[in-house]
Amino acid sequence: MILAAGRGARMRPLTDTLPKPLVVVRGAPLIEHHISKLVAIGIKRIVINTSYLADVMMAALGDGSRFGCELIYSLEPEPLESGGGVATASRHFQSKVVVLVSADIYSDFDYARLVAPAAAIEKGQTKAHFVMVPSVAGEPGGEFALAADGLVSLAKPRLTLASIGLLSVAECQSWPRGQRFALLPTYQQWVREHAVTGEMHLGARVNVTAFADVEALNLNRILLE
Repeated sequence: MILAAGRGARMRPLTDTLPKPLVVVRGAPLIEHHISKLVAIGIKRIVINTSYLADVMMAALGDGSRFGCELIYSLEPEPLESGGGVATASRHFQSKVVVLVSADIYSDFDYARLVAPAAAIEKGQTKAHFVMVPSVAGEPGGEFALAADGLVSLAKPRLTLASIGLLSVAECQSWPRGQRFALLPTYQQWVREHAVTGEMHLGARVNVTAFADVEALNLNRILLE
């Protein structure tokens, strides 16, 4: 699933006529980078939640056939935040594990690294797996720590969620649909239960939230390769 329902007000004027995931970065819309990387590891069905200018999003991406996958859209009249978006879209999930990615990041993370931890979730050994990056002073983040055994904890120093991870579909489908709520409180509870594994990504990862981020990437001011 790709989280793509945000308004993107800080990217104006680009988002006056485009939903944020369709803003072009490094030669393609942000969301298409994710679709291509997911298809490359064998994923054939991708659910996208959408709200602002949903018709523009669906017209631009279509049914997924040109990417070699099936695209399913979960429409939200008003954005439901991360938790509400996943819960509402979960009726479309057909596997035991969902890869969850935020459309507004750009990174060099290798999605193939998610295959092994997905197997642990399928077996019921864990509920989630988080990709994390080093926290930056003065910037949002710093949610969790990563222990030597690979479990995520609430210790310090803290790392920042990279907005790439895996969730148990059974858990997602137990949440209330059509309601607005964030995922972080649920994540914190799972971490307290020692039910979350994680990994550190030391490569590049940019949270593309403002017009300046788009400009910097497209002018190669931010190097990812």
